[in-house]
Amino acid sequence: MTTPTLDAFQVIADPSRRQILGMLTQNTHNINSLAENFDMSRPAVSKHVKILQSAGFISIQEIGRERHCILNQQGFNELKTWLNYFDKFWDSKLKNLEAILNNKSDK
Repeated sequence: MTTPTLDAFQVIADPSRRQILGMLTQNTHNINSLAENFDMSRPAVSKHVKILQSAGFISIQEIGRERHCILNQQGFNELKTWLNYFDKFWDSKLKNLEAILNNKSDK
């Protein structure tokens, strides 16, 4: 079974995957400890983890005999780039509005 190739926004569109990412901000988790937090099977959680891993949001690290999920910045870069573009867009629009309002108050 192959893991589907999704863009970063498709990956985080799923609420379960967002919850997994949120959980990983607190600590590393293995699949079993992640699965305890969901009303779904362990294989279903494992599938979500594989999608997050293939998109670069998490990496898997061997700790003893267990495989732990750890947040990875790579997956967030695409989101950050996209958001930065729109931050600049809105900053530009607000500066233009500010200039117009300043010109009106000067008259």
